[in-house]
Amino acid sequence: MTRDEFNTFCATFPAATHVVQWGNSDVRKVGGKLFAVCGWVDGEPAFTFKVTDIAFEILPDMDGVRPAPYLASRGMKWVQHYATPGLSDQELKNHIGYSYEMVAKKLTKKMKNLLEIS
Repeated sequence: MTRDEFNTFCATFPAATHVVQWGNSDVRKVGGKLFAVCGWVDGEPAFTFKVTDIAFEILPDMDGVRPAPYLASRGMKWVQHYATPGLSDQELKNHIGYSYEMVAKKLTKKMKNLLEIS
């Protein structure tokens, strides 16, 4: 997945917002809460996203996937796809979608109503 493909895909989620921060990373949020980041590792795009407990145990065993720097070191269940072979584009999209759903689900009822998401 390219950075442009990441941005196009993430823009399809209801109420998703985009900011550029942290050294020119594309940061995707819903309700002000982070759900995905596209940054750089050795000049190549790296994709960071929230995962379930089980996925956090399994995915880092794959070549090209690791616990997300900074986030995982603080006890959060986030991984980073940073090199090939890693995840296929479809697997990456699936995991980013799950990340969005997990983050959106934890928003307050008031925020969900404001954003018009369920």
